[in-house]
Amino acid sequence: MKEEIIIPLSKTKMILLLLAAIVFVALGIWFVMSPEIFVDEGEPTGFITFMGGLSIAFFGVGSILIFRKLFDTKPGLVINKEGILDNSSAASVGLIKWEDIIGFAIVEVSGQKIILPQVKNPEAYLDRQASTIKKKMMSMNYKLYKTPLSITANALKYKTDDLIDLLEVELLKRQ
Repeated sequence: MKEEIIIPLSKTKMILLLLAAIVFVALGIWFVMSPEIFVDEGEPTGFITFMGGLSIAFFGVGSILIFRKLFDTKPGLVINKEGILDNSSAASVGLIKWEDIIGFAIVEVSGQKIILPQVKNPEAYLDRQASTIKKKMMSMNYKLYKTPLSITANALKYKTDDLIDLLEVELLKRQ
């Protein structure tokens, strides 16, 4: 049995995600600067302007986070005897111990599968988060999915379905 499985970050996937985020920021700017183009003459433009601002804010923050992640030299995911060391995204929690994991749920959001580690003590993972922004993201995840934890393969050199299978096999070995 391998002592450790190391899954690196995919710089190619991150560059593609960054380019997509930049396109959405540009579209948001266009919506804010010229909302009348997107509605019939005389129609109110407030909704278009609002959506443009929302796009700029959301994808602007996303662009910054992805850009920072591009220079991260740590592996995206490390699976070892202790647990899963997650560094796959800006909201990563770090080490998720095998002894805490009771299973995995899968949710699909906008065509993307997200792996949700179900843990015995979700509040402990929220409490150990020092970053206010990460804690807010994890709290939203907890409210929606009953776990503050999530792992995506979006920035990993690994396919999501293969990662799901790998994590389930590794969990079974430790139960």
